[in-house]
Amino acid sequence: MDTYLSKERLEELKAELEDLLHNGRLRVADRLKRAKEYGDLSENSEYSEAKDEQASVERRIMELEDMIKNAAIIKKAASSDIVTVGSHITIENKGKTFKYQIVGSNEAMPEEGKISNESPLGKAFLGRRAGEAIKVPTPKGDISYTISKIE
Repeated sequence: MDTYLSKERLEELKAELEDLLHNGRLRVADRLKRAKEYGDLSENSEYSEAKDEQASVERRIMELEDMIKNAAIIKKAASSDIVTVGSHITIENKGKTFKYQIVGSNEAMPEEGKISNESPLGKAFLGRRAGEAIKVPTPKGDISYTISKIE
């Protein structure tokens, strides 16, 4: 499955991966070495914590490698007629105006107006055109939005 990322976010993930591969693993190895020096490993909480950190670092490395391998770079749409991942949209609901950018789930920050293409709201707007009215189902009932602008 593709992981939608901006070019900048992809570079951030690559930098994080490089840091974990080189510095993170060394830091954990050093911590494990020091913990082994404390003696009996079966009752050594420092060693147990270091092993947990090692597992966490390795898990994150695998996640990052998978995201980078499956990255689909979000490009500015040639046509702004239809909402796609990367589109900036202006929507209206009950006289209020909201601005969002549709991004991949790894970059979603609703508080900054970046909504995931996998979220109910993001999914509802994908493939739609300016002027269309969309109903988004919520636990309290459908909410209607109108797309006023696509950039």
